[in-house]
Amino acid sequence: MSEKPSKSKAKEKKSSTEKKSSKADTSKKLKELNENLNQEKDKYLRLFAEFENFKKRTARERIELFKTAGQEVITAILPILDDFERAIDQTPKEHEELIKGFVLIKNKLTDVLKSNGLNLTETNVGDTFDAEIHEAITLIPATDESQKGKIIDITEKGYQLGDKIIRFPKVVVGQ
Repeated sequence: MSEKPSKSKAKEKKSSTEKKSSKADTSKKLKELNENLNQEKDKYLRLFAEFENFKKRTARERIELFKTAGQEVITAILPILDDFERAIDQTPKEHEELIKGFVLIKNKLTDVLKSNGLNLTETNVGDTFDAEIHEAITLIPATDESQKGKIIDITEKGYQLGDKIIRFPKVVVGQ
């Protein structure tokens, strides 16, 4: 009979060690699963944030595209507008009555372009030259010190489509 209690004690020891090792295995697996869950949550959050940024960026790009959708066409029409203005400026005063229709067409074209977001870049003779918004086509000697770095003449008007400059005003700058 003494063998039986020793066998049961051995079984108890064995079962308690198995319980401890199974608890250790379970806790180890649980820890791994929690780590995997946290990694997947992190991946999900990053992917979600990336998708949100993508949606915002495409919405901004779409709005910008609509604002400047006609930029190529408007840029192609600008030389025609310049020709209208040069022709009107070169017409003698006594022939103004003859070109009244011509002036009306030019005004209508200007109104249509303005309604599509085209604005004249404000540049005046005497303004300080700014390379960010002006294009210097030539430098001429200034007659006095006050004209140095100032705009002496405007050879071509500049235009903006919304906030974007599509043609820089071409200016002559005093040196």
